[in-house]
Order: sequence, then C-alpha cells, then structure tokens
Amino acid sequence: MAGLPADQGPEMPSGSGIQPPGDLVSLFRLGAKRAPERAAIVVDAPIWTYGALDIATDGVAASLAARGIGPGDRVGLYCPNGADFVVAYLGCLKAGAVIVPINLLLSAPEIGFILRDSGAKALFFHAQVAQTAADAVAGAANPPLRIGIGFEDEPAAPDCHLHQLVQPNDPPDIALSAANDAVILYTSGTTGQPKGAVLTHGNLAANALAVASALGITPGVDRVLVVLPMFHAFAATVGIVMPLLAGAAIVPVPRFDPAAITQAVCRHHATVFLGVPSLYTVLMRIGEEQLRGWRSVRMAISGGAAMPTALMESFEARFGIPVLEGDGPTECGPVTAVNPPDGPRKRQSIGPPIAGVEMRITSPDGETLPDGEHGEVCVRSPGVMRCYWNQPDATAEAFYGDWFRTGDLGWRDADGYFYLVDRIKDLIISNGINVYPRVIEEVLIRHPAVSEVAVVGEPHRTHGEIPVAFITATTDADASDLKAWCRERLGSHEIPRRIEVVEVLPKNAAGKILKRELRRAGETERGLP
Repeated sequence: MAGLPADQGPEMPSGSGIQPPGDLVSLFRLGAKRAPERAAIVVDAPIWTYGALDIATDGVAASLAARGIGPGDRVGLYCPNGADFVVAYLGCLKAGAVIVPINLLLSAPEIGFILRDSGAKALFFHAQVAQTAADAVAGAANPPLRIGIGFEDEPAAPDCHLHQLVQPNDPPDIALSAANDAVILYTSGTTGQPKGAVLTHGNLAANALAVASALGITPGVDRVLVVLPMFHAFAATVGIVMPLLAGAAIVPVPRFDPAAITQAVCRHHATVFLGVPSLYTVLMRIGEEQLRGWRSVRMAISGGAAMPTALMESFEARFGIPVLEGDGPTECGPVTAVNPPDGPRKRQSIGPPIAGVEMRITSPDGETLPDGEHGEVCVRSPGVMRCYWNQPDATAEAFYGDWFRTGDLGWRDADGYFYLVDRIKDLIISNGINVYPRVIEEVLIRHPAVSEVAVVGEPHRTHGEIPVAFITATTDADASDLKAWCRERLGSHEIPRRIEVVEVLPKNAAGKILKRELRRAGETERGLP
C-alpha cells in the first residue's frame, strides 16, 4: 500500500518496527515548508493553508511563552470542533506545553478535577462553554490563565483571547524530541475518578504516520471530515495529527447534524469520513437527494465501538462507500488495527495491526494463546502511552511487562486479523457459561423494529447473571416478538431475560453507548445504592 511520498511528507521507516522520526512540531514544520500553499484546514471562512497555520501557531506559542507557559506546563483545551481548536492545539505543542483536551459534556466539578489533577496553568475555552469553565475554575487555589475563543460581546470575560495570541511572532526556541509529553487524555472513569493517559510526541507521531500509511493518504488530495469531538483520542490522532503530518486537510464540523455533515462533505469535497456506529445509524436517515453530496468520499472509518454487521452492510449499500472498521484504546495512541482499504476486509474484524503495532491474545496469567482462542487483547507499539498521570500503581496494573492490557476480550484468526468479542468487564456469566453481549446485539439489530441496541448483564440470585437488552425502536416494538426472534437465532442461555424499549440510549460525546449507565439504571431500579 502506498505510503507518503518522500518529497511531500515525513518519511516513515519500513518494516514493523516503526519508530517516530521526531517530534510533532518538527514534522509539521517540515510539511509546511515543503507546501505552504496547501490547504490544511477547510472551513466556510477562508481556507487555512499550511503556511498560514504555521505562522499563526508560532504566534500562539510566542504569546504563551510571554505569559509564562513553557515546556512541560499543562494547558486545558475546552472547545468544540473548528479551526480554533486546531490552532490552539498546535500552538500549545510549539510552546512545549502538554495539552489536556476536555470533554464538552463534563460538568464543572468534573472539569475542575481534571484541571487540578493535571496541574493546568492555562485553559483555552470557547464562548459557548464560558459559564461552565468559570464554574470549574472558581475557588481554585491557583486559577489557570483563561484564554477565550469565539468571544464577541464579552471581551472582558477571559484574561486574553486567542485572536490576540495569533499575531505573527517568532516562536520560543524550544528543543523538543519524541520523548516529550504531548497530551494527557483523561479516560472515562467507570468507578472513581478518570485517569489521565500521557502520550508523548513520539507516541502520536508513530501512530498518526502508521495510520496515514495504512489508509493510503495522499498529500494535497485527501480531506478528512472530523465531526467526532476533537478532544476524543480517535478524532485527535486520526482527525488532527494524522492529516497535519501527512499533508492532508482537516474539514471540521462542530456538531452531530446529518444535514450539516452532508453540507460539509459536499461543499469541501471530503474524501475520508470518521465515525462511530451510532453516527452511521443517524446518517442512514438522510434523504435520497442528499446522497449525491457524498460522492467525493472514498472511504469511511469506524471505531470507538463494534459496528453491527447489518448497519455496515446497509450503509455501504446505500452510500456506496466502503466502511473500514478499526479499533484501539486511548492508551495506544489510539489506533492499533484497521481493515485495509485494498482488502481483504473482514466483517466483524478490526483488521490486522497497523505498521509498528504488535498484538497478541493472552490468558489471565499473561501467556500467549493460539489463534482462535478467546483471551485479552494486549498491545506493544511505539504508540502506547508513557504512563497514567501521577498513578504509578494503575500504570503497573495496565501492563504485562511492556505489553499494554486493553481490557478487550478477543481472538485472532490464521490471517492475523483480530476480532473483539466484548469488553472483559461486559462479559456475562450465566450458570457458569460465557454469554457475549455482542452476539445478542448482532441478532437484535437485524430485527426491522430495532434501531439501536445494548445488552448488559444483571445480577441474578439463581443464575449468577442474566442478559438484559435495551433497545430504541424504529416502529412499535413488542418484547415478546423480539424474544421470539432471539429464540430462533440464539442459544437458550443467550436469550435476553428482559427487553426494555427506551427513547434513547446513553452515549458519550463521541456517540459511544455507555453500558455502565444502563447497568447503573438497573441497579437504581432494583433499589441498590
């Protein structure tokens, strides 16, 4: 598969042992110097070229340095998708700072925890979330420098504004390397507080360049549409870092709106689309007249959660766009594997590992299992995080030696393709028999009345656990009919003991279904604390 031409982008060593060729700033500047007039960010306003982006972010870095933000300092980034997010992101990296992207759906106390835990010295925040940002920093012993984005009528709200920082200026003279920390990505906490995964410049560079090679990204041609939130690991690496290092363009879209997404695809001729399964479900609702706008898209990437086969087949048939399923946890950069565009593509598989990534299936004691056997997916690669921020015990627990434990239950076939069965924590054990929620979900989603589905385990005094299904329906759905549908296609131990029809399934900001919220709702219904 074609990689990046040596005269147009960073050159990546061949072979599986990929090592990052340098820090993110140097790699970006290399591309900007070679093609300064090439489009970097494509929005309705004037297009940002690589040259203009380089100059503007030099100014941000210089302004941050003048305000006391330097190498190793953490900087929060609390902003919806857009050119401003990319400018702030790259400007922070040029200042040597460590970016702490913040989930737009978090509450002020949750944001406050992240700012305190990371020790953030500055916070970029957008006018749309100004009040939550103010509440988050209120009462802080050492409040961060507040940098406003998108303000018009309230110029006094932040300490300064992004438009003041982008003025042309020489960047600070900072020596960066692949070993320097680049971002701290806070993972969702299922119990207790979230953990901050620390990814270095080398982690992100290696992962982004390997993804660019795996997808055959063409400099100056490909345009990556990013509607997944840029604070998310998948969108940040594949939607920001990868295009900027590969000489491609970013097409940011700020919200999950099918009409707005279609308009951006059509207007800006996007060629690569990034999504999660729930987003593809929403896109299936667009009208026939809007499908023509998608002709420029040559491939769609799905990650973040397992994509139901029925949904993938329906999307491909309707849009005429191949869907490449891939996966990887935040701690791995995040991409570990993806189905290759040139095939073979295998249904329900996340594909083979991308270049530089080693994957294996292990037993509970860390031993490698043969092909076909189920076990935990473990990863070793240049993209794996350095550590969890200030949590040495959690870091140690996450590894078998230098192999990262993903927490995913999966298996590998004889061709080296990996398959994810479920999260280990989501596995249901009923009467001592393993029940895999994804198997049940794949059956239920094929019922014509079912739009989305999630299956979780519920404790039971006789059976240990029982499977319970939550669905959203396209039409009136009857639980007895759905159970009959399952009885024809599943083993008796796999049939959901209860099927609940709900208006919406709980999701995170990236559109991934939150099964922990469904389990929590069930505990509340049963009177548990």
